[in-house]
Order: sequence, then structure tokens, then C-alpha cells
Amino acid sequence: MLLAVDIGNTNIVVGVFLKNRFLSFRLSTNLKTTQDEYCINLYNLFNLYSIKDKPYGAIISSVVPQITPKIYKAVQTVFDIKALEVGPGIKTGMPIKYDNPKEVGADRIVNAVGAYEEFKDALIVIDSGTAVTFDVISKKGEYIGGAISPGIHISADALSEKTAKLPRVPIQPPSSVIGKTTVQSIQSGLFYGYMSMIEGMINKIKNDIGVSCKVVATGGDSAMFYKHLDVIDYYRPHLTLFGLKVIYEKNV
Repeated sequence: MLLAVDIGNTNIVVGVFLKNRFLSFRLSTNLKTTQDEYCINLYNLFNLYSIKDKPYGAIISSVVPQITPKIYKAVQTVFDIKALEVGPGIKTGMPIKYDNPKEVGADRIVNAVGAYEEFKDALIVIDSGTAVTFDVISKKGEYIGGAISPGIHISADALSEKTAKLPRVPIQPPSSVIGKTTVQSIQSGLFYGYMSMIEGMINKIKNDIGVSCKVVATGGDSAMFYKHLDVIDYYRPHLTLFGLKVIYEKNV
């Protein structure tokens, strides 16, 4: 059994790869959570789902450096194994064409590796969560670069925090692009605005790279966009965890 942990800005996603099934869990990313609390969370999750097997290995990807050592030590305490960490020195099998490869977030590389492992083709990978990232992979499996924008929830929070009268609204598709209430108008601006941004970015990236490519979406908010955008070819909710599995296998 392999344990994969993706530490994001909003959630920590834990994936468990058993022989015949795959399980995933979400914990809140909270800088105040202690190492002991993460130990309890991992221990309780495995007991709750009656997972009796002990992991033979673990791998961690993180964009929150303050939490990484807590999770690393929690995994070591609960399962008596030392996890691999995605970072400098780890084999990904993917050349990074960024001007400074160290600047690329671990989650973006992991997504790119996971997507290329499945499709073996030129790709645009969209991860929609705290941020919306667009990552471009060449047909030869090179990480070319991409784009980053604020996620839809960050925009919704900023709108309510920086205005006197506009409320924080649930993120959901309104019945019409033309809102008839303030709430509907905000929902329209957020939802259709982000749909237009994603569609426009995909088209601009395709024009820029000049070759046909597949578009793969992942991340907590991508499901609602995938349902409404024909330009997204595939939705893979656990792409990061499967990418971690691929990287683990390249290093062990």
C-alpha cells in the first residue's frame, strides 16, 4: 500500500493506493494544527475505514512549507516509514523548461507527470482550486510553462471584503447570465467570468504552442467548469495523487 499526500493551500488530500482499490481523504490546511493532531487524524482515518495494511512507502507534495515537516513526521510516527518529498533532487522523468525550474510549484509538476503518464501527448493541465493554474506539456513530455490566476473563491472573498454592500455568495451557476438580484449578478460574474477566462486561456495557449493538444482538468472547482466547457476534454479529480504515485515508482 502506498500513501500519497498533497499539501495544498486549502486542503491536505491523502490518497491510499491499496491492491484492489483507491481511497482519498481531505483534511483542512491549518498552520495551527500540530504534528500530534496530524498523527491523530491519520491514525483515525485508517481506523475509520478499516485499513489494516501498513504502507510500504509514502510520498509528499507540498506548497505550504510550514506544514510539510509536520506531515512528514506524522507519517513517520504513525506508519514507521520515511516519506519521499517532491522537490530538488527527486526524479520526475520530466524535463523542466522554466527559466528557473525551482520556481515551479511541486503540485504543478506532479499534475504534469500524472497527466503525461496517462495520455503520452501534448497537454494543457488546469488545476482549479485556491489558484487556477494552467500547465503546458509538450508531446515529448517536457514541462514548458504555464499561467497562474486567483481561484474563484479568492475572487469571491475579495469582492465581499473590499466592498461595503456586496455579500459573500455561494459559488454556483446562476439560472441566467443576466442576474435579476445582487446575489445572482455576483454569481453570474464569478461563474461565467471564470468560465470565459478558462476557455479564453485554453484557446490562447493552443494558438501559442501551435499544435493540437488534450486538455485535462483537476482540482476542487474543476468539476463544475468541466460540465459546462467543451474545451476541457477530461476531468481527473485525483490527478495529483496519481502523479505522486508515478513519481514514487520512478524513485524507488
